[in-house]
Amino acid sequence: MAGLEGLDADSCYAAVKARDRRFDGVFWTAVRTTGIYCRPSCPARTPAARNVTFHPSAAAAQGAGFRACKRCLPDATPGSPDWDVAAGAAGRAMRLVADGVVDREGVDGLARRLGYSPRHLTRLLTAELGAGPLALARARRAQTARVLIETTDLPLADVAFAAGFASVRQFNDTIREVYAQTPGQLRGRGSGGAPSAGGISLRLAVRTPFAGQALLGFLAYHLVPGVETAGPGWYARTLDLPHGPGTVRVDLDPALDEVPAGGVAMVAAHFRLTDLRDTTAAVERVRRLVDADCDPLPVAEHLGADPVLGALVHRVPGLRLPGQVDGDETAVRTVIGQQVSVTGARTVGGRIVAAHGRRVETGEPGLTHLFPDAVTLAEVDPETLPMPRARGRAVVALSAALAAGDLALDRGPERDDVRAAMVALPGIGPWTADYVAMRALGHPDVFLPTDLGVRTALTRLGHDPATEIARAPEWSPWRSYALMHLWQTLMPDPPRADPEDD
Repeated sequence: MAGLEGLDADSCYAAVKARDRRFDGVFWTAVRTTGIYCRPSCPARTPAARNVTFHPSAAAAQGAGFRACKRCLPDATPGSPDWDVAAGAAGRAMRLVADGVVDREGVDGLARRLGYSPRHLTRLLTAELGAGPLALARARRAQTARVLIETTDLPLADVAFAAGFASVRQFNDTIREVYAQTPGQLRGRGSGGAPSAGGISLRLAVRTPFAGQALLGFLAYHLVPGVETAGPGWYARTLDLPHGPGTVRVDLDPALDEVPAGGVAMVAAHFRLTDLRDTTAAVERVRRLVDADCDPLPVAEHLGADPVLGALVHRVPGLRLPGQVDGDETAVRTVIGQQVSVTGARTVGGRIVAAHGRRVETGEPGLTHLFPDAVTLAEVDPETLPMPRARGRAVVALSAALAAGDLALDRGPERDDVRAAMVALPGIGPWTADYVAMRALGHPDVFLPTDLGVRTALTRLGHDPATEIARAPEWSPWRSYALMHLWQTLMPDPPRADPEDD
């Protein structure tokens, strides 16, 4: 059972018997007598223990000759939360594979980002996940293709290239092998859709409980004009993707907060892309934004027993760690926001976007620019930036390091290496580096002991900040979520509809 984070066959089979949704995306069950593989919660009759094997990835099950179950759709699950908790090489690789790095840069490109040789990386992933990078990328392409086939009316040739396949023939062969159906037969099963030109509507699986309204409130409070906008039940932004600009609108309906715990909710996301080849990257980046692979139940179990955090956890179950769609943007925005209010940071960020961002036509009110990339900001005279000179120099130095490749925020490098590289830059201290680790790298165990918001929240809750901050190690490995619960007490309400519009 290598690669299953210590789970043995008996534990896996117990989860299958219980149809425990918490293990969907953590391991997959293959049934020898039927030749199919399922998610642990598959509603079909539980197979006999002697007839099943367990696999650490859908690609591993496919590589062993099993086809995806048509009933439980085992490839359409949230990813493993262990990828961000452990942040080992396999987990970091899976994040990059999901972003389409193998499709765009090949195995050599993936290995280079992770700092391994292609041969060693293949050995490592095979040992951890039961499949090498090519097989993992193939499984991801198949999943993306199935979703597009069943939920949109895109021509099948467009689906093939949007999912990352190099040819229609490769697309057809893979779909038949993985699903034992042709693309046309899969389309017959789905409800289809009617996307407008360049538009795709998809649903992103998240584990429940899911505090969508709290996530919306955070994103709306921090949005940068021109790049982001939000309204009652939705958030939208521009996307700087490998093949061109795009936009996404994420529907965070209040009903998502009511889906019972221990299940899966579906978050609707509406994409407009310049190039359909960016579908995989766009979807993965939005999944990171909404922290889709989090398993909120272990977080709640651990933090909910704490005398300070317990009431907060019960008040906002399923609170997420807001992620990002671009690590470079997150880092620059973090430096811009140093020692100023959130409102001030939004204003300054909007001025920088207007002056240096790339203007794009989106058709979406309020979305007018891409956030300026590192190459652009690296060439800006820091004296011209609307901030103190020292901070302006820090923005330019950070951008230069990102543009030169001396610092990478794509989740490929080790987190400790990224932190060391950041604090070595002028004007960047531990608070900034740790905040970037939390938001850009998805680090679930970051705490900011010097943060004014943390101290204010603890004081308002009637606790001594020094005493409680000294206890923060007790909240590990979920200190980032503890931090979010404290900040949540200071957040304004999310945008709400006018009662006359109801």
